[in-house]
Amino acid sequence: MIRIRSGSPFPASVWARSALADDSRVRRLLPLVLPAAWGAAALTWKIACPPVQPESLGQRVVTGVVFFTVGTGLVLGIRRGLHRELTKVREVAHAAQQVLLRPLPPRLDGLVLAANQLSVSPGAAVGGDLYEAVATPHGVRIVIGDVRGHGLAAIGSVAAVLGSFREAAYDEPELGGVLRRLDRAVQRHLRERARDEHPAAGGGEPDCPSSEEFVTVLLLEIGADGGVLALNCGHPWPYRMRQGAEPLACADPLPPLGLFPLPAELPLHRCARLLPGEALFLYTDGAADARDASGKFFALEAVLAKAALGSPVSPAAVIGTVHAELLRHTDGRLADDVALLVLRNDRSRMPAQSGETALRRTRSEPSHR
Repeated sequence: MIRIRSGSPFPASVWARSALADDSRVRRLLPLVLPAAWGAAALTWKIACPPVQPESLGQRVVTGVVFFTVGTGLVLGIRRGLHRELTKVREVAHAAQQVLLRPLPPRLDGLVLAANQLSVSPGAAVGGDLYEAVATPHGVRIVIGDVRGHGLAAIGSVAAVLGSFREAAYDEPELGGVLRRLDRAVQRHLRERARDEHPAAGGGEPDCPSSEEFVTVLLLEIGADGGVLALNCGHPWPYRMRQGAEPLACADPLPPLGLFPLPAELPLHRCARLLPGEALFLYTDGAADARDASGKFFALEAVLAKAALGSPVSPAAVIGTVHAELLRHTDGRLADDVALLVLRNDRSRMPAQSGETALRRTRSEPSHR
């Protein structure tokens, strides 16, 4: 029972939380009580009752067994407590990672999706790579990016980009507006990070980007008719998969976010329409730049061409094939984070264009003369 002291200057909830914390500490110490009591009793007997004559072999064996049992009990009790705490920490970390880089739905507005993330940090499910896909009134909008560096140190920039994208993708009618919102989020994050790391310098000039931090970003918008719009800031172009693999576009991208301000006019690329059954493979440069022990690069395009032979292309199968081949090529020792995302147009037929709809309506309407 928890008793709250009357007349205390602190709220009752404070005392309740303190008492619960004390109870939790007591429960954690319970496994150590019995071994500690045995050890204390043996030590007290050893000091208070010294033997009149030298100990026999049997007595020494019994004493050794007692102390060995006490030591083993203490070690096991401490190990059990540490294992319980580690399990709780892992659960909290897993929940936080799921919120940051949440799993994509298997289907999204007629598109079949599959994604995977490989982090070079042991035990981490996220790293310096990011991806997200949302269905908006403007079409399905997708972002994939790569923060300079890898592992847990890049999670702050990942959170800034994903948080901005999840809001801007719905609010901005044009894809260029989404990119500018991401750029502002990255610049703001870099200024705050510089201010925290160098408080005496005040974080540097507000409009002076850091030359050491940047984020590559690829934005895609897939309309209801399969039309694909793209904005690329220093990111690898995706592959179109249809009985083979070919780059979606070969235009020069903009510089990564965080290096230079965006230009007044953004080069929006209108790519060829994604037909039913066709797929797009998006990735970060950790996949293309992976090397084996001899320094040979991973043959990503050849692996994709082989994976695209089936009809229709299975996004989950493509992810599994690239994942397995990548680990086999590097012998499980990745040098950079890797993010993979595959989407397939699973719409049975394309919606009619506005002009075609008007023409059909005109033909179906009876003429009044």
